[in-house]
Amino acid sequence: MSVRSSRRPLLTLAMTALAVLALGACGTAKTTTGGEEAVRAEAVGSRQPAPTLAQIKEHIERSCPPPGAPPATPPSPQAPPPGMEPPADMVVPITPTAGPEVELNARDWCAGALHEQRIAEALLDLVDPTPTKVRAILNDLGYVDERIHDLKQSGATTRFFLDLREKGGRLCLDGSAAGEETVVDKCVAPATGPFTPGDRNQ
Repeated sequence: MSVRSSRRPLLTLAMTALAVLALGACGTAKTTTGGEEAVRAEAVGSRQPAPTLAQIKEHIERSCPPPGAPPATPPSPQAPPPGMEPPADMVVPITPTAGPEVELNARDWCAGALHEQRIAEALLDLVDPTPTKVRAILNDLGYVDERIHDLKQSGATTRFFLDLREKGGRLCLDGSAAGEETVVDKCVAPATGPFTPGDRNQ
C-alpha cells in the first residue's frame, strides 16, 4: 500500500491523535543546535503537531496483532459460475507470491499502515524537500538517524528508507518526499543483521 499526498484527512480522528506507532527501538529524536535548528523550524513549522512516539506505541500495542501473527492471506481470484463467461475486458487479480503482502506479518502490516500515513502527512507541505529537511522532519517524528538509510536527492525528490524492524518483524518503509507527489510504501527488510537498502523487497 502506498500513501500519496492526497490531502485527505487521516483515517480516523483516533488515528490523527495516535496516528503512528514508533518502535521502542527508535528512541527519541536527537537534538540539534545552530543552523540545524533553523532547518528543523522551517521543515516542520507548517504542519500540525504529530502524535508522540509514546502515543503511537500505545496505539500499536492496543490495536495491532501480536508479534509473529501470520499475514492476512489475500483472497484468491474468484472463478465465474459454471456456464457463465467472464466479461472480455475483465481483469483477474493475481494473488501476490512475494513482497510486503505475503512477507510481512500481520503486526508489521498494521503498524506499517500507521507509519506510512503519519510520515506522508508530515512531508506533504514540505517545500524543496532536500535530504537535510527530510531528515529534520523524520527526526522530529522520532525516527533516529540510525533508522534512516540511503537518504538521497534526485531532482525535486528525496528518497529514503526507514528500518522499522522490531520483535522479530521485517518492516521497513520506502519513501519519496516530493511535495504533492510524496509516496510512502511498505517494504520488507532482512530478518536479521544490519539493514541494507539494496536487500529490501518492495
